[in-house]
Amino acid sequence: MIRFHLNYFILALLLFIVEVLIALFVHDRFLRPYGGDFLVSILVYCAVKSILNTPVNATAFWVLLFSYAVEVSQYFHLVNALGLGNSAWPRAIMGTSFSFVDMLMYTLGIILVLFLEMYLKREVI
Repeated sequence: MIRFHLNYFILALLLFIVEVLIALFVHDRFLRPYGGDFLVSILVYCAVKSILNTPVNATAFWVLLFSYAVEVSQYFHLVNALGLGNSAWPRAIMGTSFSFVDMLMYTLGIILVLFLEMYLKREVI
């Protein structure tokens, strides 16, 4: 089950760099709020697949469920409940405001993953 996969690792690393660049330098009304959420579900998927040899559909499902859980934790202000509300990194990683649009972006990101996996590897379903 545990297996290092270089291609997924490289993709995860590149997506992480893009996410950091968006967070640091992009202050618009589209890419930062929507593009970052779209890419983060793909980033998490690639990070998981870089170390785990798991089926595409199962991995996509659990990554999406994890993404939704993080978003729901924002609804309940979990970062504040944990006493981390004044720390920049936990606020950036966990987020602070709930949005159904964010959940849509996570979903679209995973749909793209499934499409690409199906198109490139023919492993889905």
